[in-house]
Amino acid sequence: MMTTTLISHLKCRECGTEYEPIRIAVCEKCYAPVDVIYDYSKMSFTKDSFVNRPRTIWRYEELLPVIEPKYRIDINVGFTPLVKCTNLGRLLGLEHLYVKNDAVNPTYSFKDRPAEIAVSKALEFGDKAVGCASTGNLGAAVAAHAAKAGLPCYVLAPVDIEAEKIAQITAYNAKIIGVKGTYDEANRLAVMASEEFGWNIVNITTRPYYVEGSKTMAFEIAEQLDWKLPDQIIIPVASGALLSSITRGFSQIEEVGFVPPTPVKINGVQAEGCSPIANAFRAGEDIVKPVEKPDTIAKSIAIGDPGDGIYVLKYVRDSGGIVGAVSDEEIVESIKLLARTEGIFTEPAGAVSIALLQRMVREGKVAKDESIVCCVTGNGLKTSEIVPTEGNGFDIEPNIDALSALVEKW
Repeated sequence: MMTTTLISHLKCRECGTEYEPIRIAVCEKCYAPVDVIYDYSKMSFTKDSFVNRPRTIWRYEELLPVIEPKYRIDINVGFTPLVKCTNLGRLLGLEHLYVKNDAVNPTYSFKDRPAEIAVSKALEFGDKAVGCASTGNLGAAVAAHAAKAGLPCYVLAPVDIEAEKIAQITAYNAKIIGVKGTYDEANRLAVMASEEFGWNIVNITTRPYYVEGSKTMAFEIAEQLDWKLPDQIIIPVASGALLSSITRGFSQIEEVGFVPPTPVKINGVQAEGCSPIANAFRAGEDIVKPVEKPDTIAKSIAIGDPGDGIYVLKYVRDSGGIVGAVSDEEIVESIKLLARTEGIFTEPAGAVSIALLQRMVREGKVAKDESIVCCVTGNGLKTSEIVPTEGNGFDIEPNIDALSALVEKW
């Protein structure tokens, strides 16, 4: 099969240095992020091209960086539901509220998107092993894709990540290395492991390609809104790569002419216990000061030194959006609110978008007739101990009299 990708080259986000599509982590001159550039002049597909395409991220193959189709790893990632939230919308006074539910991806988080591209590129580059630094979700995603690809996988994660995530990673036969420290310390160790052992640490070694997977969420939102962009979007923020990628995805879908130029307010949200970007936004600063010891139940987004922090500030400010921080209490209440109104069970890292939405409604930052998308990035079953069960669980004897007595109390 011939290549379909429109990939042209790589380009440094800061100094503009260009590279061939090689195996590279950051710009070799200034160490800034490197982006994949596509040649739209070679574009031969239209919106009608999508009618019979697979409902996965590979439906957008031209705008993804895998050159040889034979190296694609495909475990059915993407085209997750864009749920019209009628009950929650009515409660909040919003007419066009949606949740992009990435909790139903194969390993139950949005991390399947970058992992699918990254492991495919690892095969294309001839790497013999893959791995990642992770707070849990990426570890599971990379492990699953590595299993499909037949590659060894090594996951470096803080020792205190949720037991459900550890079980999931090991089920895919990956080696999980618990690091007695923060995610940022695990990340630094992963860099050294990449250099020492030759592992492709996907969120480091081939990061320019890895982040391309996440932008497919933006493509899907546009397509699911009948080729329109929302007025506002709320995105959970850890490293900031997801927000940067979605912003890039909206820009690209405009550039190929599939949607009209549309001003989208990009909003980011962090947990108060680890909110370096929100702190900088609130203070009007351009420098993101790291948080040394994150302290939040939203462990998936507890990255104290976010690599894309300065870009999150830029994209959000340029769009007229905000970066907010929400408390653990607000997060738990938002998990329960989304579950009981829309039947969607999210982990804390996904619930932060619902928590910020409620605050924005109270502060008048959302008009009732605006279309707004909240990104739910991970499944609640990964962190089930977070939600208290008191008040809704009852044990009885196995007879109708016991059941009747219980029902009478209600």
